[in-house]
Amino acid sequence: MGWFEETMDSVKSIQIRQAFSQALTLGLIVTSALIIWKGLICMTGSESPVVVVLSESMEPGFARGDILFLHMSEDPIQAGEIVVFNVDGRDIPIVHRVIKVHERKDTGEVYVLTKGDNNDEDDRALYARGQHWLQRRHIMGRAVGFLPYVGWVTIIMTERPIIKYILIGALGLLVITSKD
Repeated sequence: MGWFEETMDSVKSIQIRQAFSQALTLGLIVTSALIIWKGLICMTGSESPVVVVLSESMEPGFARGDILFLHMSEDPIQAGEIVVFNVDGRDIPIVHRVIKVHERKDTGEVYVLTKGDNNDEDDRALYARGQHWLQRRHIMGRAVGFLPYVGWVTIIMTERPIIKYILIGALGLLVITSKD
């Protein structure tokens, strides 16, 4: 009997109680992951406490595939800090260094200008049309640490969705066929 036939026999032999137990375990794992993520959001003050560097614009400091850990505090943003920001009209956050900080004397609002370390020009071309500076609301967090190259898993699964579906299918099959 081949591997596929054995797997199908195993799937057919699962009892309802065992299937319920496995579904409950899977639900607890997913719920735990969500609780941990929400806890990180509360602890770091960032809407996304972990991001993956998606381009080479920050090399040599950060390479494509590095994972950055973010923190957002009320401290003033300073030139030289590495921030992750969203631009109006774009879904993907950008990781770049603050090169200029401008504070309006009349309102006290702070505006920042960013640039990738590996880029020749500042980021004004990346900002929304007519926007020349970022406001605090655009900034998701400041980089406080990183893990090199660990984010490649995310990049590969995003660029090649078939790998993501194969992995999810294999994990699902593993959960269904496990006897414990």
